[in-house]
Amino acid sequence: MTQRVALATVMDRLAIDAVITEYAVAVDDGAWSDYGALFAPDGRADYRSAGGGEGPADEIARWLEETMHLFPVRQHLIVNRRIELEDLGGYPGDRAEVRADYLNPMCLDRKAASGAEAPDEADPGRAGGPAPDFVTGGRYAFELHRAEPRWLIRTVTVHEKWRRTPDA
Repeated sequence: MTQRVALATVMDRLAIDAVITEYAVAVDDGAWSDYGALFAPDGRADYRSAGGGEGPADEIARWLEETMHLFPVRQHLIVNRRIELEDLGGYPGDRAEVRADYLNPMCLDRKAASGAEAPDEADPGRAGGPAPDFVTGGRYAFELHRAEPRWLIRTVTVHEKWRRTPDA
């Protein structure tokens, strides 16, 4: 591997890592247009193991927007990222797979959950009293491809391994 190829590989890994971070930030911030922009035009998301749906990224973004308003406070922690770049005989290709563990603590807005009224944005997670914890953990599987000038998500699959709810 030449020094130029090694540098390109490092740059690809950093760019892919940035996409995964942008994914978490978009979901946590409710930035659904940013979420959609991370996906290839034919990109898909699969949240079935976490009680959601599977389908085109734009449809899943609408489902997330509807669902996540119940959790005004959320914070994805995506760790243990393993990036596998396509290897074309010593040169990096245009495809990558990422396996990464996640921990996702969220605070439930009791008013929104009960249907009483919209979440209180000035007091997120505290409307109607202390918010119960809702924490999930598992592993993401991402498939990405290079689409100049950046990497885009082709698929993301959530493999929820556990959850802790207020009643647990």
